[in-house]
Amino acid sequence: MAEETYRVSGMSCEHCVQSVTKELKQLPGVEQVDVDLTGGTVTVASAEPLDVELVRGAVDEAGYELVS
Repeated sequence: MAEETYRVSGMSCEHCVQSVTKELKQLPGVEQVDVDLTGGTVTVASAEPLDVELVRGAVDEAGYELVS
């Protein structure tokens, strides 16, 4: 299993958590998504390492921005 933590800007409420989680869980192989609003991070656990551009696209689709 692979686990990676990403910084995401713009998240501030439970709706943000739900939106980001929903989009990321649609990516192939994603098993778990943990959002930390206070830290502005999202940790994604997946069967295989994910392409960062796939993660960026899912976060963007949710209305937020992946910070490099």
